[in-house]
Amino acid sequence: MKLYSTNNKDLRVSFKEAVFNSMPQDKGLYMPVDIPQIDADFIENIHQYSLPEIAYRIASTLLKDEIPAQDLKTLVEDAINFEAPAVKLDDNTFVLELFHGPSLAFKDFGARFMSRVMAYFLKDGEQLLDVLVATSGDTGGAVALGFLGVPNTRVTILYPEGKVSPIQELQLTTNGKNIRAIEIKGTFDDCQALVKQAFADEELNAKFRLTSANSINISRLIPQTFYYFNTYAQLKKQGFKEVVFSVPSGNFGNIGAGLLACKLGLPVKQFIAATNVNDTVPRFLETGVYETRPSTQTFSNAMDVGAPSNWIRIMDLFAGDVQNLKKLVTSYRFTDDETLAGIEEIDSKYDYVACPHTAIAYLAIEKFRAENPQDKSAAVFLSTAHACKFPDIFPENIAAKIEIPEQVKALETLPKYADKLGADFKGFKSYLMDKA
Repeated sequence: MKLYSTNNKDLRVSFKEAVFNSMPQDKGLYMPVDIPQIDADFIENIHQYSLPEIAYRIASTLLKDEIPAQDLKTLVEDAINFEAPAVKLDDNTFVLELFHGPSLAFKDFGARFMSRVMAYFLKDGEQLLDVLVATSGDTGGAVALGFLGVPNTRVTILYPEGKVSPIQELQLTTNGKNIRAIEIKGTFDDCQALVKQAFADEELNAKFRLTSANSINISRLIPQTFYYFNTYAQLKKQGFKEVVFSVPSGNFGNIGAGLLACKLGLPVKQFIAATNVNDTVPRFLETGVYETRPSTQTFSNAMDVGAPSNWIRIMDLFAGDVQNLKKLVTSYRFTDDETLAGIEEIDSKYDYVACPHTAIAYLAIEKFRAENPQDKSAAVFLSTAHACKFPDIFPENIAAKIEIPEQVKALETLPKYADKLGADFKGFKSYLMDKA
């Protein structure tokens, strides 16, 4: 597998190099030189395969000979050891539950696969690998659990002060060992900017072996394709041949993975990018003007991203052809009031408790169906996090229905480890240098 930079199509690096370097020095993002097609017979018979079997097939098709077959199979089975059920709500409405991993969020797919890939490639005696990650909520927890105790690695998580839920903060700050958390006085965009500046800083790169665990890392994107193929397999068992996916979208890695799956050969009729009021992409699709703005805090905090990093990957997949992209991708935005109404509607209609991100995806699928009343495709909205992570969002009658998993209860008994910094790069750089 060879990859290029979205800013330099002539660049060629191996998968291993892209994993460890995360982002090219030209500040583009890595993309596969070739996107192979999954065998048509496999797609036709995909309903006969399990999630780990599907995951291995996709990974081996993309990675080719980067990792020997048996090693890759073992790696995939270790990383993807939980389910992702498409729960049927009515005749053609499904919620894809992606929160059955250890951190209770869809980020477990990417973080667990990436940590195991890095551990596989790391050799004894090599320089310590410093993993930098910015989080708006769920990424940090998934990365922390994915890398906790992995030899020769150190993870530094940056999260915005007061803008993650209490449970999310516990998942970031109660690990210790090789995981450290920094509370940044600013927004997620500030955290993300600090990480990107660190990767571009010559002095830091000379001293440390830096890599990212954000969705800018290609090893995060690849495993997220797995659950799109697996969902199609589940739907095929029930007789569906067409599917519409509604994806809660913040940094646009999740829907980017779905579009990569589509390019690999997954039959998808439509993707819906569901956002909150941080609506850079919906505005772009409406006006043709791509204008980032400072992020606004909402109830769906993991989507509070004003400058989505992965959008350049999506544009690259379509070779910059916006009209062609718009044939496959629709986008809607929703306010906090609409989000709360969506939570209550899902509860009333289906007796199902949805987190705020999930509610936005539901609202988007409903809006799409209202605009396309003849469409009878399977409608799948992605549930990206367990509802227990957002206890203050729900009305009392709905909150009472939420079951708190045992691993969350255990977190409340652990001490918190977190440093505090401002949003200036000078302070962050000094922290990294002083804590070496």
